[in-house]
Amino acid sequence: MTRDTRTPAKTGDTKPTERSASREVDAFLEQARALGPARTAGGRGRLIFALDATMSRQPTWDSALHLQAQMFDEAARVGGLDIQLVYFRGFRECRASRWVSDGRALRDLMTRIEVRGGHTQIGKVLAHARKENGKKPVGVLVFVGDALEESIDDLAATAGELGMLGVKAFVFQEGQDPIVERGFREIARLTGGAYARFDTNAAGQLGELLKAAAVYAAGGYKALSATGLGGRKLIEQLK
Repeated sequence: MTRDTRTPAKTGDTKPTERSASREVDAFLEQARALGPARTAGGRGRLIFALDATMSRQPTWDSALHLQAQMFDEAARVGGLDIQLVYFRGFRECRASRWVSDGRALRDLMTRIEVRGGHTQIGKVLAHARKENGKKPVGVLVFVGDALEESIDDLAATAGELGMLGVKAFVFQEGQDPIVERGFREIARLTGGAYARFDTNAAGQLGELLKAAAVYAAGGYKALSATGLGGRKLIEQLK
């Protein structure tokens, strides 16, 4: 892992797709409810925010750039959060930023990064999370992507290690590729985390997912339930 040191709905009749989304929301919240605290009492949460920065991820990258500040805002209300940005792109390029504690610093890091073609490197992301946790506990690994081009068995082995270490993966999938879903769900399951699907074209959906992950990292499900995100708005928007 190379370290990047640069400073960087309206109400109405419920449609079938909305009912399906609601069921996935309920399942996601049920997973989150079963999780224990993501940090020790009195400490700041630590979250690794990992993104697939290959060419197909441009829309998600742009969305995350605009929404990431909200992660800090929500987390700050329940105790604060330190975030490290990890991304992969191009030919075997996988980088990690320094740890930052405010939305402006993360935004500066992200604006200096451009997407490039390449294959997925999720295995490197998982291995990096394991290494960082060895230095200081990491509560949550968030991964956002739409593809999986690696051996699921190999990824599962590292994910299982993360689960034993207490690092929970919140894995967010764009699209409906069943092979990708199977792999992403397995990573979430083995870490004791949670899986959800989102649609980049649905405004606010990704933002709610990221804020939920940040609040959980800062204070666990109890904190998530105590915020506005724990109410109907979150249930309607999470997938």
